[in-house]
Amino acid sequence: KTNLKSSYTDGILVVSIMGKLIKAMAPAEILNGKEVSAQIRARLKNQVIQLKEQVPGFTPDLAILQLKAAEEIGMKATDIKLPRTTTESEMIKFIVQLPLDSENSITLKRLINAIAPEMDVDGLTSISAGKLARGDLNDCFIPCMPKGCLELIKEAGVQIARRHAVVIGHSKIVGAPMNDLLLWNNATVTTCRPKTANLDEEVIKVTYWWLQLVGEWIKPGAIVIHCRINYVPHDKKKKKMGEKLWLMWHTTEPVPGSFRPMMVAMLIQSTVESTKCFLEKFKPGKWMNQYNNLNFKTPVPSDIDISRSCKLKPIGKLAREIGLLSEEVELYGETKAKVLLSALEHLKHQPDGKYRVVTGITPTLREKGKARLQSGWCKPFLPISTRTFLCVRQPSQGPIFGIKGGAAGGGYSQIIPMEEFNLHLTGDIHAITVANNLIAAAIDAQIFHELPQTDKALFNRLVLSVNGVRKFSDTHIRRLNRLGIEKTDPNTLTDEEINRFVRLDIDPEIKTWQRVLDTNDRFLRKIMIGQAPTKKGHIRTAQFDISVASEIMAVLALTTSLEDMRERLGKMVVASSKKGEPIRAEDLGVGGALIVLMKDAIKPNLMQTLEGTPVPFVHAGPFANIAHGNSPIILVGPEGFAVTEVGFGADIGMEKFFNIKSQYSGLHPHVVVLVDTVSALKMQGAALWSLLKSAQAPSSFQLLYDLKLPVEDKIRITAQKIDGVDDIELLPKAQHKAEVYTKQGFGNLPICIAKTHLSLSHNPEQKGIPTGFVLPICDINASIGAGFLYPLVETVKQVNGLF
Repeated sequence: KTNLKSSYTDGILVVSIMGKLIKAMAPAEILNGKEVSAQIRARLKNQVIQLKEQVPGFTPDLAILQLKAAEEIGMKATDIKLPRTTTESEMIKFIVQLPLDSENSITLKRLINAIAPEMDVDGLTSISAGKLARGDLNDCFIPCMPKGCLELIKEAGVQIARRHAVVIGHSKIVGAPMNDLLLWNNATVTTCRPKTANLDEEVIKVTYWWLQLVGEWIKPGAIVIHCRINYVPHDKKKKKMGEKLWLMWHTTEPVPGSFRPMMVAMLIQSTVESTKCFLEKFKPGKWMNQYNNLNFKTPVPSDIDISRSCKLKPIGKLAREIGLLSEEVELYGETKAKVLLSALEHLKHQPDGKYRVVTGITPTLREKGKARLQSGWCKPFLPISTRTFLCVRQPSQGPIFGIKGGAAGGGYSQIIPMEEFNLHLTGDIHAITVANNLIAAAIDAQIFHELPQTDKALFNRLVLSVNGVRKFSDTHIRRLNRLGIEKTDPNTLTDEEINRFVRLDIDPEIKTWQRVLDTNDRFLRKIMIGQAPTKKGHIRTAQFDISVASEIMAVLALTTSLEDMRERLGKMVVASSKKGEPIRAEDLGVGGALIVLMKDAIKPNLMQTLEGTPVPFVHAGPFANIAHGNSPIILVGPEGFAVTEVGFGADIGMEKFFNIKSQYSGLHPHVVVLVDTVSALKMQGAALWSLLKSAQAPSSFQLLYDLKLPVEDKIRITAQKIDGVDDIELLPKAQHKAEVYTKQGFGNLPICIAKTHLSLSHNPEQKGIPTGFVLPICDINASIGAGFLYPLVETVKQVNGLF
């Protein structure tokens, strides 16, 4: 009756809105979509197994509703169900099931095109459609239904090339991509639209979402594919389709497996293909670095001029080059970023790399150049071709403005931009300062409120009545549990239990926790607080320390996760009661506030060297003379190097690296590098000692002491073996503290001696290797959250002055 009839002989007819494939001959031969899809899934299962073997711990993830089929081949499937009230902005970047059932107006084109092209496994974005239209079949995703049709045609053994194919329907999901797919498989394609000329009126009329066909059009040997998506009663099909086609249809009803299994199989196949492309691009341990060329000048310009003359690589680009995913990086402008801890999850199955630690001989006043050596190691020496991560501590503004002027390295070996690196960076030290001072304020507030008020008044302030009902908060419950009170109803507490619950009875004379600031200010080493008339005579002596001396900084450098940090912060002993009992941050009720303040500081900072090599972990900054002086830990795969540095000289920073950091991490360095300078050798030359030269040499690493030894013995062993003292002397205050901490159960912690970094002795004027001296220990403090005791040598300062 039409051009379609006369031209369609021994060809392929695709009806793009119905549901199965049949060879149109007598008797009708069914190609079972369920069986074919099962074969495809079996192949995909083997491919997923191979991917998991290549990248341990990695699992392809399809966040859509085809849960059972995905899980059968070893994929992870996530079922995301959103309410009908979901807005368009809330659905952006999700692969959605169409048609959408939403109460809100949705711009479907915008929603689909928000999906990243590399994740468009449904093949519906404009980018995928454009690539398919121009024949880039190996560089795009194809919609599942036309892709499944093509697979079934191939399974039928039908040669597509030089055949005439007719596609009835032109939808973006099926008809249009089916046209392109057949065309690029060398078929001659006719696509019939509702306004195609010379088609019988009955043919183009659409009822119940299926086209009415005339059976006599179908020629023997033709392929007919019905992509059915809506149910239509049999009697209506027979009436509309004509006797011949109805008989053919009827002989195959009900459809065995239908076309749906093929769609599911194609969707999963696209997900596996997407996974392969992703792993090829972001294979763990595979770097795609592009380096900057340096323009060396003579004479060498100043450090700041060199830093500003270099073209910075966009930090997002650097993150991609070293294998970090976009969702694992938070950008702080174009020059710095934070790395989310979720990166550890996708890398946790990777083997460890080599571990280098950089230390130095006992330094001069201006240090020795460890940072310069570290950044030099990250230079792109092509013959070596190793992946090197530089892990450095974040500089404190105290010494930056006090004497050093910078800590980013120097010359053509430095971290850039240097002013960003040296000042503020992403605000981590500021967060530590605020968190530390919140505890100090809470301690004084507790003392202030406890003295004049009754137990009942304090209880009413702590456990508020809302509409006549009192309830304990989670913080209250944790405190009650620590007190051994297993009650959850505030009305059931006895007077004695209320007294224990509301009163900490802090002893203001025992100075455990001090305020901090990140500026060298010698006039704040001792101050008087509480002198305002409104403070009711609560005057006492206090002091400021440098921010990086705060135990919170030490916790940051030793923590392993947000949960671990929350526990450590809550465990910090911040005061003592008049009975000598330890009072923790959790007892003040500030544990939750502390973790909120520190939630971003736990994320390491990403920067770069002059050449554009990564400095992925500028993080934490504890001083080595008054803390453990080490940055957090990260290893970079079997062929990579993690280069970290320790504060000050080997007698301070490296000793603490071995006996505190290695103690808790369980990781030991493969190489120790000792840095010295001519000026340092002139002053400390006799202190120079040999170092390990090869990462492949067997390690004889041993911890310095047994943690179970008494506190005094651990201090003595450290001082004698590292500093060469004859003996130590615990002054009365230190002796008392050692006894108190042992009684409180903290005696098994490692030791972190706080002393001058300018000499092996307690006298900064004694150079070389002094002998015949006794090391005086004037006090012992406890960093329980971080996990060590730190004895203070008589001359150490916890905040310096400006020079």
